[in-house]
Formats: sequence, structure tokens, C-alpha cells
Amino acid sequence: MTSPSLQQLVLKVHSRCDLACDHCYVYEHADQGWKARPVVISEEALTRTARQFASYAEAHKLPSVTIILHGGEPLLCGPTRLRNICAELTRALTPVTTLDLQIHTNGIQLSPRHLDVFAEFGVKVGISLDGDRAANDRHRLDRRGRSSYDRVLRGIDLLRTPAYRHLFGGLLCTVDVANDPVTVHESLTALDPPRIDYLLPHSTWENPPPNPSGSPTPYADWLLAVFDLWEKQGRRIPVRTFESVLSTLRGGPSLTEAMGLAPSDLAVVETDGSFEQADSLKTAFDGAAATGYDVFRHGFEEFARHEGVLARQRGLAGVSEECRRCPVVDSCGGGLYAHRYSAERDFDNPSVFCADLRALVEGIAERVTNRALAPSVCRPDELSLSQLRLDRALLRVVHDDPMPEPGWDDAWRTLLELDAGDDTVRHLNEVLAHPYVRTWLLRSRHGAADLPRFMALAFSAAVRAGADVMLCWDQSERALHLPALGTFTLAEPGRVEVKTTPGGFCVFGPSGPVQVQLADAAAAVQWRPLDTVELSGRPALVVDDADSYRDCFPVPLAPGPTPASFAERLRRAYDLLDARLPRWSEDRNALLVTTVTPLAAGSGLRLGTHGPGALGAAVDFTPEEFVRELPRLGRRARLTSLRETSDLNVLGNRAGRLLDEAFEQLGNSRREDAVRALVELTALPENELTQTGAVLAAQLWTEWAKHPDPPTRKPHRA
Repeated sequence: MTSPSLQQLVLKVHSRCDLACDHCYVYEHADQGWKARPVVISEEALTRTARQFASYAEAHKLPSVTIILHGGEPLLCGPTRLRNICAELTRALTPVTTLDLQIHTNGIQLSPRHLDVFAEFGVKVGISLDGDRAANDRHRLDRRGRSSYDRVLRGIDLLRTPAYRHLFGGLLCTVDVANDPVTVHESLTALDPPRIDYLLPHSTWENPPPNPSGSPTPYADWLLAVFDLWEKQGRRIPVRTFESVLSTLRGGPSLTEAMGLAPSDLAVVETDGSFEQADSLKTAFDGAAATGYDVFRHGFEEFARHEGVLARQRGLAGVSEECRRCPVVDSCGGGLYAHRYSAERDFDNPSVFCADLRALVEGIAERVTNRALAPSVCRPDELSLSQLRLDRALLRVVHDDPMPEPGWDDAWRTLLELDAGDDTVRHLNEVLAHPYVRTWLLRSRHGAADLPRFMALAFSAAVRAGADVMLCWDQSERALHLPALGTFTLAEPGRVEVKTTPGGFCVFGPSGPVQVQLADAAAAVQWRPLDTVELSGRPALVVDDADSYRDCFPVPLAPGPTPASFAERLRRAYDLLDARLPRWSEDRNALLVTTVTPLAAGSGLRLGTHGPGALGAAVDFTPEEFVRELPRLGRRARLTSLRETSDLNVLGNRAGRLLDEAFEQLGNSRREDAVRALVELTALPENELTQTGAVLAAQLWTEWAKHPDPPTRKPHRA
């Protein structure tokens, strides 16, 4: 298996600090290597690092990299030297990749001169602050024992001014359970940061974390108190620790190195040019972060193959045996690698915060799990309705992100007007239900929203509804795709002006208007409608081989235009399915396909990663293959849809895995494996399933019982 590429670099630009924080892992823990290093990174080390990382990024075709300027205290370099550092990194990296520059600082020295440099290079500023004055000064005093609080707040106030607000990256707070969690969180949110990151104090089994209360889970107690306040505040300010747990509980990625099984993609270069592993390892033992490599004799390729780096990229295989058996390991990930250290077993231990991490994950899971019965588990029409509600909620999230582009408000107004009309809302819902709209909505949550797609979505709904609408926007490609309708090819990219007309629409361009009538596909050579396949006794299928967001299948799309034989294959497949299983569509697990996308030959039948109603079918699929695979895919799609819109179990617990296993094994006709999973599920505490999950489990038992062989009897709860 190929190791993940390195995409983050912590660059130490200054190795001394103007604070004397007693919890600092650089100066106050086992590794004291800072004493032998240059105070400031040399020009030679900087240039060599920049060129090496640029070469690595180019070789691995990395779309973006992050470089974090660090220390010590990096602001001690001074504005002039920091500008030279940013300029050198920008000069080397931007020709080959997108560069995200950041700086982590205590904020004491922050001045307009620093911020002008950061504005020039787009450097995001993260500031360490542990809460209110009392909480912050418990540990973060300067070398003369004086408070740092007022000086840090002066720096934050500068960042919050209109000229520099866009540079504010967030606040980093090290948890001290002796501080009041509510007071700490309220003091941090009062500063209106774009993000807060709560960090556990660096500790190991040799040096356990403080626990003045004697609670078995003091850090979970503290963080859950903050979580409750965060929920009460409406999650107004993102908190990375909480968002990571919420993401992994629902099967998403980890968002922090401190939790989850995501492989490390981080390198550290010290002021002398030496490669090191994550800084947190300095808390374990002297030399724990060392690799013996440096940028003068080695490259990032060699560093990436270092055993210490690989050890943090093994996912589940890289945690202790005890962790692998734990039900919350997907969210916890064994904790931060450094926190697992003991002299006896090295890093082959659970985190020293093990009990806290489990209590935190389980506490969040219990708080956010919806135990109510979802009607969608009993009725397919309710499941479709819940999916539509999800699309609408995602659309609202995309809209609520700041969008300065002209035209955005016009499109949103169009959608609102369509939604308000008794005769037009149906057409809006049909466009929103097109499966690749979901793909666009989900991708927009993790990057800039696609304005042309948003405009085309609104216009497509207006065309279908026959509403009187005109919209304008900048189109970067010639292909203007209207979801669920077809594609209009522009003469050239640029400004687009479109207007609905009776039975179609008009596109205004440099050479004059082009009228398209939907009922007459040949009326405009620039218009290619999506093909439809008429089926006996059921709604027609849309064959979508043009939507730019249809690439959500785990196999390649079919190249070129769809062969004419594809529609006939689909008709024969459905005829055979109706003949073999006359009432198949009445089954609650039936996959009621609305959209089919041709896939490369040999790909079989596939579900997309999201979007109910979509089916990917290889251009050479056979009707026999269709009849065999469609029921299995239907089961999988139903379970996915249920999980997307309701909670079946307390998030992250073992009951969820057993439900998935039983559901899948019944679909594969592996009845013995299915009943084993169902028996194990029944033996779990009853509260691990929600009402919806309990109904689904009962449905699985009923399905299994329709075929009494083998003669295993369903057990009863005690």
C-alpha cells in the first residue's frame, strides 16, 4: 500500500520564546534539543527546505500544501525577516501547487507591520490563548513572571480590525481542568474567532496529566461541559475537536491529528535544517522526534519513508491491541501518538487520556443521537421525502456561506419564488432530487461553491416550471449543463444571459439569441438534451452522460457518447427483472432508479458515493447481471439513505456495525453470517439502538425468518 503524501510542513523559523509557559513541550519536557539549535533559521536552510518541498509537491502532483511558521515564537524573527521567509516559500512553491501559509504565535509581538506582511502573502494567524486572564496566566507568563494576557488581547484586537480580519485563523487553547470550562469557552467566544481548537496537555504514561479532582475522566468532563455550552450557542464558532468527533461518528474523516485514524501527513524542519517528526513527541523522551535526516543531505521522499513517520500512517494497524478492540477507535484513533508513550512498551499503548477520550466520544454520541422513530424506516415514500429534506438543508448551508459573486442573490430569489408556488414547487423538487445535485452540494461544503452550477440549478428548475426568469453569470466553460435537462454549448466561455420562454429557454450571446424548445431536440444544434429510456409500466429513466458531477462512482465513466444499444440493454434488463421477480418494486429495499450513468466497459453495476436514485452501469452490462445485482444494490442504497437521514444506533457504537453486517449478509444470501450478526445485536444493551434501529432490526429478523433453514431460532431479550 502506498503511503500518504506529506502535505503539511511545520517550519521552525525561531527557536526561542518570549514566554515561559510551564506546559510547553518544546522547553519544559523531556527533549531539550532546542538548546543546540540556531536561534533563527539560516537563509541556506530556508532556501533548501523550500526547494526540496516544492520538488516533492511537484513529483506527487499535490494540489495544495500547508506550511506553518512555528517556533519557539516565530514573531521574534521580526517583520523584515518574516517577509523574506514568506517570499522565498511563495517563490518556490506557487509555481507547482497552491500554497497555504499559516503562523502559530503567542501574539505578544503582533503588530501592524507583521500583519501587513501576512496580508501580502495571505498568511493565516493562529494565536494561543488559554481562556480568561486567570486561566491564561495559570501557565502562560513571561520570563519575568508577568501576565501575558493584555498583550495577547492587543494582538487579537488588531487581528479583528476590518483590515486584518481575513487573516485570523483561530485560537488554540490548552485544557487545564483546574480552570472553569464555561468561563474559558465564554471568554474565547467573546473574541469572535473563526475557530477554536482545544488541546489536551502533552502527557505520557511516565508523566500523566494533572487530575486535581480525582475524577476517572476529568478531561472528558471538562470538554463535555464546553460541548454542552457550544450546543446551546448553536455551534456558532467551529470547535475542531468537537467537529472531528461528530464527523467520525457519522463515518466521515478525522479533522485533527489528535484524534481519529487518518494517517499523518506532517513533516517538521528545525532552524538548523534537520527533519523531525511531530513536535508533540518531544514530551516522550529526549530525541523522540529526531530522524537523523536534514534538508542538506536528504529529501522529503526519504523523510516520508522513515519508520517513525510510517508508524503514524498505519491507521487501525498502528494502534495497540486494546485500542483495536475498542468501539470508539474510529473517532479516538488511539489518541495523539505522543500520548501513548511508556518506558516499558514504547508507543504500543492506548493514550494516557484513554478513559477521557472514550468518555468524550461516547458523551458526544449520546448527546447528538436522535432516538425518535423515523417514519422512513417503514415507508419508502417517507424515505424519499427525508432525502429531499436533506437536499434542501444542504442547499441552505451552501447559500449561507458568503458568496460575493453577482447573480447569486438572483438565483436564490428564483428558488424561493419557485418554492412558494403550488404549481412550481414540484418542478423545483424534481431538480433538487436529481442525484448529482447532491454531489455538488456535498462538495461545496468542503470548498468554494460552484456559482455556475448554482445558477444553472435555479434556471433548470425555472425552465421545468415554466416560470418567467432571466439570469446572468460568468461561465468559465463552454458547456452549460442544466441539471436533469441537458447541455447547451456556448460559442465561447464568458458572460451568460439566459431567459425562460414558453416550452423552453433562450440563450443570448455575441452572435445573437439562440432559442431552445425542449419538445424539439433538433431545434438548436447547440442543445443536447439528456436521453430518456421508456419502460413498460414504470417511469422513464434519464441517461445522464454529461453532468460534470456524475464522477461520483468508484470506477471510470464511459468515454465518448452513449452507444445507442445502451437504452435497449436497460429495457431488456427491466423486462427480465419483471419476469423473474414480478413484484420486486414493492419490496422496501427496491432500488427505484431515476438516473443511469454509463460507466467504462467491465465496471458492472455501481452505486455512486451519494445521491439516491442514481445507478452507474457499464456500457457492456448484461440483463442477467442486472437482475442479479440490482436487489443487492437496492439494499445497500436503502441502508445508506436511512443512515443519512436518521440515527439507527447511538453513533459510533458496535450496534451500528452489526446492523450493517446483518443487512449486507442477508442481501448476499449468507444467512448464517446474517443470523450471527443479528444474535449479537440482540444481546447488546437495548439502549444501543434507537427506535428506528430497533424497527430495522425487527425487519431483518422477519426477512430472515421467511426462509426457516437453517433452523436457528430467534432469541428473546431477557
